[in-house]
Amino acid sequence: MVQQITQGIKISVETHFEGMFYKNYKLRYAFGYRVHIENQSNDTVQLQTRFWEIKDALNDTEFVQGEGVIGKKPVLQPGEHHTYQSGCLLTGPFGAMKGHYNMVNLNTTKKFQVSIPSFKLAATYALN
Repeated sequence: MVQQITQGIKISVETHFEGMFYKNYKLRYAFGYRVHIENQSNDTVQLQTRFWEIKDALNDTEFVQGEGVIGKKPVLQPGEHHTYQSGCLLTGPFGAMKGHYNMVNLNTTKKFQVSIPSFKLAATYALN
């Protein structure tokens, strides 16, 4: 698990390998990740958008951005948390992801960015 705190918002990420399959006649490696967002600040915040940089072992890079996370824009009071699961497909057995969330402090209306620390994606069979 990797963790990082930015402006009182703690991001923790756990990953797991889900398997391999063919998509459009190409082998794909499926990875899942669970993100835990915890508001350790004294203010109420809301997640607005996300941005991901996804790299695989073959040096392909994909950028993903959009509204909220899995269709939600969670509001977090001080001490509250939000957890969600998602996944990605890679063309190789190894990769990494990192990114950020754009958030707004609902007490001050100030927008700010929260870093998502870089985390590795690795097919379990390939680690030995």
